[in-house]
Amino acid sequence: MTSPRIAYVLPTRDRPETLARTIAGLARLPRHDAQVVVVDNASRTPPRLPIELDNGLPVTLLMRDVNEGAAARNAGARAADASCEWIVMLDDDSHPVHAGLLDALRDAASDVGAVQAEILLPDVKEHEGIKASRHEAGGLPEVFIGCGVAIRREAFIAAGGYDAAFNYYVEEYDLAAKLMLAGMRIGFDRRFEVLHEKTQAGRDMDVILRRLVRNNAWVMRRYAPRDVRAREARRTIARYGSIAVKERAELGFARGLLDLAGTYFSQPRREMARGVWDRFTGKAAAREALSAAHAARPFASAAVVDGGKNEHIVHEALREMGVRIVAREADADALVIGTLSPGPVLDALVKRAASPARTPASARVIAPLELGGCAENRVVCERGVLAAA
Repeated sequence: MTSPRIAYVLPTRDRPETLARTIAGLARLPRHDAQVVVVDNASRTPPRLPIELDNGLPVTLLMRDVNEGAAARNAGARAADASCEWIVMLDDDSHPVHAGLLDALRDAASDVGAVQAEILLPDVKEHEGIKASRHEAGGLPEVFIGCGVAIRREAFIAAGGYDAAFNYYVEEYDLAAKLMLAGMRIGFDRRFEVLHEKTQAGRDMDVILRRLVRNNAWVMRRYAPRDVRAREARRTIARYGSIAVKERAELGFARGLLDLAGTYFSQPRREMARGVWDRFTGKAAAREALSAAHAARPFASAAVVDGGKNEHIVHEALREMGVRIVAREADADALVIGTLSPGPVLDALVKRAASPARTPASARVIAPLELGGCAENRVVCERGVLAAA
């Protein structure tokens, strides 16, 4: 079976050195049927790019008159050849580290509208021979991160692409919701690996928190079922208020609340059915993974550890199963990772495998989602990931 034709689409603005490293990363990939579309978001100095990379990938540069944020990707997707089945969305500081994405996309089921990558950050550490790459935080089992995802071009265009109102941050949640409402699934494939350099240039935490609180609340308003909508909006505001204090970005948070006050009730409503909502929040994935672990070897109690995004969903899934949640790890039959973001789950599993002293000898460590072979109590060769016994 031949690999599908793809287009790499990446927006950029005023980061020429960063963009050059990313283009060099794409040039190191083996020759394959693809093109590169760089969308310049009104940089002060237009980037200089080759017409073709060393591996034969042709390069197109689109110039935008104004900074369109993430919505610049829409122009890139439209400019890609109509023969391209997949649009691989990158940032100007992220690129695939090898050609495994070609196998991942070739094997994707027809109802999979997007395949999210395993996104690695550059600081790689080693402990007792175990390679422990730190992963990008964020995302959910069916919500991708924009710097490393492949989306079917037809589905992307049919969904209207990224909503320009979001600018940057949380726009992926909105697009993922639209794909799911169109009847598609969103997959995760560890053969698709992306390195995110995460360049700090141009990142302002006040701006980031302003958008995070506003945009996340917009998503709740647009898609949450009516009976949980207000609760989820409050939870969102509280979460980003805590993050703002930690990051010393209270001013940006306050401005985000003001933005939200004037825009919340004008958001278009496309309420999700409960089953779709449970997939969107990761609850369906948590139920499936935890039920499978329980069926393989029952556990009556669990401590939720290494918490993060949507930890409350992990608690809800355990309570539905009748599992008693305890505070102390030593009192638990199992330790359940308390986040539904794929990257942090992988990091938590690596940490537990590399530091067995942290884990009671009698306890099992369980991931609340399936991550391509990561189960409990087994070290998976070079990944250093604790997996199911």
